[in-house]
Amino acid sequence: MNTLHVKKGDTVIILSGSEKGKSGKVIEVFPKENKVVVEGVGFHKKHQKPRREGQQGQIIDKHHPIHASKVKSTVEVKAEAKAKKTRVAKKK
Repeated sequence: MNTLHVKKGDTVIILSGSEKGKSGKVIEVFPKENKVVVEGVGFHKKHQKPRREGQQGQIIDKHHPIHASKVKSTVEVKAEAKAKKTRVAKKK
C-alpha cells in the first residue's frame, strides 16, 4: 500500500517548478502514481471541439496533478522555521 506525506484537505506549498512558492489546498490524492491535485495550481488549457451542430467550441481550464515530492505541508514548514535557531553574539 502506497502512502503519501500529504492527504486530502491539507494546505501545501509548492517547492519547485513554475508555480514555486504558491500555496493551496489538496483536492485529490493519487497514491499509486505519487501525485496530488492542488487547488489553484497546475492549470492546463484544454481546447474542446464542438460535438453537435450549433454548439460552440470552448477552452476549459483543467487541474492537472503534480508530483507529491514537489509539495510540502505548511505544518512541516512552520516546524522547520520554529526549529531553526539564530546565533547571538555575546557582548563583553
